[in-house]
Amino acid sequence: MKFKFYDYKERKKKVEEILDNTDKVNEVDKFPRDDDFTYTNGYKAWAGAIFVDLRDSTTLFSGNNDVDIAKVIRGFTSEIIEILRKDTDNDLKEIGIRGDCVYAIYSVQLKSEIYDISKRAFYINTYMKMLNKLLEDRTLPTIKAGIGLSTQETLAVKAGRKSSGINNLVWIGESVAKAAKLSDLGNKNGINPIVMSGIFYSNYIDVQKETQPNAEEWWTKVSNDKYGTYYHGNVIITGFDEWIANGMKD
Repeated sequence: MKFKFYDYKERKKKVEEILDNTDKVNEVDKFPRDDDFTYTNGYKAWAGAIFVDLRDSTTLFSGNNDVDIAKVIRGFTSEIIEILRKDTDNDLKEIGIRGDCVYAIYSVQLKSEIYDISKRAFYINTYMKMLNKLLEDRTLPTIKAGIGLSTQETLAVKAGRKSSGINNLVWIGESVAKAAKLSDLGNKNGINPIVMSGIFYSNYIDVQKETQPNAEEWWTKVSNDKYGTYYHGNVIITGFDEWIANGMKD
């Protein structure tokens, strides 16, 4: 197949059309259905993001055979995706895999919805114990992950090329970018696996304290110039953890 070079003179008209026709950003309580996004509008609402980033994947990928790597990666991604997508109604706006990281983005309006994302993080943190036990039983390499959580008002626009079938929502704001950065901090250099942005924590903790008045004791606060204020902890789901410890019997 021979590449037909880019017709820059003709495409200039398309770029001008894009620039001149994008004319509206709608501020809404929750992000709408994907069908409501067009190439001329955008929506701004609160988004919550969670990123689960595999630690030291370079060593894993280079130090083991391909079959073992495939088993570990599939075990890592499949159940994390299940936890992230389970019972989300219309709040789940995007879920996917970026390299060795699994992520999800949700539309959030209430503190209870931010708390729901935190519970997913706790299940994932506990699942990692289950996965590593199963990996050990099969003499496969064990793994660690950092889990980053963030929320903030976010602009979402549909980007790509109209009628090409190549398009996606682009998330503009700190909610998604910060969750990705915080996931890179988790589970290394003395930082616990789960890392929350300051805004996420302040919304989450109000709900958590309704049933666990001492929940603030689970978290360590850190402030620095690069990441701002964040909180890290190692929270697990007790019943799930006990089941793992007792041999994972039916």
